[in-house]
Amino acid sequence: MRRISAALTLSIATLGSGFLLGACEGGGGTNPTASGLKIGSLLPTTGDLASIGQQMAPSVPLLVETVNACGGVNGQPVTLVAVDDQTDPKAGAAGMAKLASVDKVAGVVGSFASSVSTAAVSIAAQNQVMLISPGSTSPVFTEKAQKGDFKGFWARTVPPDSYQGPALAQLATKKGFKRVSTVVINNDYGVGFEKAFVQAFEKLGGTVVNKKNPVRYDPKATTFETEATAAFGGKPDAVLGVFYVETGSLLLKSAYQQGLSKGVQVMLTDGMKSDEFPGQVGKGSDGKFIASGIIGTVPGSDGKALEAFKKLWKEKKGGSPGEFAPQSWDATALLVLAAQAAKENTGAGIAKHIREVADGPGTEVTDVCEGLKLLQKGQDINYQGASGNVDVDANGDVVGVYDVWTVGDDGKIKVIDKVTPK
Repeated sequence: MRRISAALTLSIATLGSGFLLGACEGGGGTNPTASGLKIGSLLPTTGDLASIGQQMAPSVPLLVETVNACGGVNGQPVTLVAVDDQTDPKAGAAGMAKLASVDKVAGVVGSFASSVSTAAVSIAAQNQVMLISPGSTSPVFTEKAQKGDFKGFWARTVPPDSYQGPALAQLATKKGFKRVSTVVINNDYGVGFEKAFVQAFEKLGGTVVNKKNPVRYDPKATTFETEATAAFGGKPDAVLGVFYVETGSLLLKSAYQQGLSKGVQVMLTDGMKSDEFPGQVGKGSDGKFIASGIIGTVPGSDGKALEAFKKLWKEKKGGSPGEFAPQSWDATALLVLAAQAAKENTGAGIAKHIREVADGPGTEVTDVCEGLKLLQKGQDINYQGASGNVDVDANGDVVGVYDVWTVGDDGKIKVIDKVTPK
């Protein structure tokens, strides 16, 4: 996967903003379309999830560039402000506050880490900024949305772990694992996934051997000998690890160095599917990658717009889009389409029309520019995304398919199957 630095990400966004700023200056007044649509991105280009965040981030300016080339939104160009959330809730909250109060954006694509989105979404809702996450999978968001905590200013283009947990439990059962232990990062993502997996695996007849003593590590931890011993001790059939790349790689390396992981299948999730993690875990004394044979799940992409998105990515950037790039593209697409449907460049307008463009009764469209043109004519649309149909429900959730991936002896990650939650 191609990587770009955080500085480059910000430079691209700043450069794009510079070209478009003229369209936003001097608008003023009370006309909600006078200043043009301004959106932000809040994604991790540094920190524990940098290797994945850097794969996602380019989708947002790519969508903005595409839309501006076909006339923009509400007759004016779209401006993008990119912020690096550093995979840190405090930095994410500060970034969201800046986007809302200083930059005065109407919508934001972000964040990836559930812990960061948790910190950001309350700020977004208070300021009537629509936040659409392309990667936060914690089931907690569903629960809070049901209570009305977000006032409609939250959605995501990735399914919650209330779906992925059962999908991974089905995979474990299919592989014949009966005794599984868990070790997770101690935040909304890790604990939420753990809960969903345990419930589903037990329903399928499995046993979670450390259910009464769950192993949860501090996101800021740097050593993991104790956690590795607790998770791998007793030789379970498999260990489920719900990690982020940097810390997860250290934990797996520690388990290997202590001789704990031999003969135990490791199962991972979307937070670890990065081309870099096998190299970060390292090689054993036999020269083989320690991560070889690991299996995992990740939200897949099977949308009607996927092939066109891949073609555009190859033309503009070369190669293939990385993990969560389709979800990031779709999140950005929903923001601009909803603003056009609302005929105003406000967060309140976007929030009101998100479901209308995502799962409406209108014409199915896979091309964002086509969707904008139909909306300009007053017609209804049903956007079909690159990641999936992105049929956003009342809680801001979507349902999706999951890819099953593994690490080969050469350290390369490949998708070997698909699984859907039942």
